[in-house]
Amino acid sequence: MGSKKRVNNLIIVSDLHVGCQLGLCPPKGARLDEGGRYIPNKGQKKLWKYWKIFWEEWVPEVCKNEPFAVCLNGDAVDGVHHGSTHQWSHNLEDQHRAALEILQPVVEVCEGRYFHIRGTEAHAGISGVDEEKLAYTLGAISDASGRHARYELWWKADRGLAHIMHHIGTSGALHYESTAVMKELSEAYVEAGRWNKEPPTWLVRSHRHRCVEVRILTNAGFCTASVTAGWQLKTPFAYKVAGGRQTLPQIGGTLLRCGDEDLYTRHKIWTIDRPKEEACYVD
Repeated sequence: MGSKKRVNNLIIVSDLHVGCQLGLCPPKGARLDEGGRYIPNKGQKKLWKYWKIFWEEWVPEVCKNEPFAVCLNGDAVDGVHHGSTHQWSHNLEDQHRAALEILQPVVEVCEGRYFHIRGTEAHAGISGVDEEKLAYTLGAISDASGRHARYELWWKADRGLAHIMHHIGTSGALHYESTAVMKELSEAYVEAGRWNKEPPTWLVRSHRHRCVEVRILTNAGFCTASVTAGWQLKTPFAYKVAGGRQTLPQIGGTLLRCGDEDLYTRHKIWTIDRPKEEACYVD
């Protein structure tokens, strides 16, 4: 028997927020505990269209039809948080069931090479308890402590090392959007040098729902730090925060790939059209 071959493609998606009326929802809706059914709205139908294109067209293309692994980088479900009312159910079992319906085919298409990272406690539960339950049910690969929903992932390709976590700082101004990302990458290199560890070639964060990437040249080639887009439309919270009020939602995911000659990232991003223009007239 030959030695096992390492997988060199990793697909990362995050921030599905299943359970939110503005998050990802199964195309036929979600069953409610009392026997009713939530039917997805127009925006959610658009999200599902992108979700299907992402997995059925983009992922096979960018992975060159090679095997790939998947990492769900936090906030798979929306939970019950901040006194909000825009969830389609405050029963976490309803949200959990819908998330399973969405993610089980993903686990199957990557042949079980599935990692799950804990997101924000407001969505994932205290200490990530709700995401741990979901990840366990999905059969996510566990870490050394036996957690199926872990806090971080160090992923190794033939060449290159990735460090993936959910959280990163945000900015209230778009011209500083890359500041926290560059800071995160610099801190990773300082910490690696301090303890004589291999630094990450790829550093990936989520949480902000906005894709941005910075690259720096090192002795070993370029290293990349990026933030993933999400799968949630603009929520009431986004309309009142600096840096989010005027921005259009970003939908999509990220590839980390070790190719024959280079290490790189690719991002697939969609947005949603802004509201239509209104006009008033007089006779």
